[in-house]
Amino acid sequence: MSFALYMIGFLIFLGGIVWGASVAGVPTLYIGIGALIILGIGIFSAVGRTRSKDPS
Repeated sequence: MSFALYMIGFLIFLGGIVWGASVAGVPTLYIGIGALIILGIGIFSAVGRTRSKDPS
């Protein structure tokens, strides 16, 4: 459940960045490339933060 909450928050954050870039006049191609890179970073960080630790 915490993974889903983390990703929802990150998608809202990403949406704000994309919207701001579009208002600022950044070309759509660059917005798409940047959004994909940031989304990948978000998925990696969400998995890393919500992954359960191995009991050892």
